[in-house]
Amino acid sequence: MMKVKIVLAAILGGVIVTLLTGLISNTPPMLLGATHYGHPFAWLTRLVLAPEYFPWRIDVSTLIADIVIWTLVIGVILFLFWRRKT
Repeated sequence: MMKVKIVLAAILGGVIVTLLTGLISNTPPMLLGATHYGHPFAWLTRLVLAPEYFPWRIDVSTLIADIVIWTLVIGVILFLFWRRKT
């Protein structure tokens, strides 16, 4: 039962951390015309030069990759914490 709680908490934590990294700029130094957000992969882009009607773009594949990475990181931390506690 405890392992199910760890997995669910890791997934929820991964989604929350991924969305929070959407507030941090991750724009490469030589790239002009757009601002990228998200870590470790940029999954949110705001077009600066000539945005059409809605300047925000979400790359679903890198968003899912970020969620997976942060879920794994938080899952390992929670597992180690649980292991040390017992």
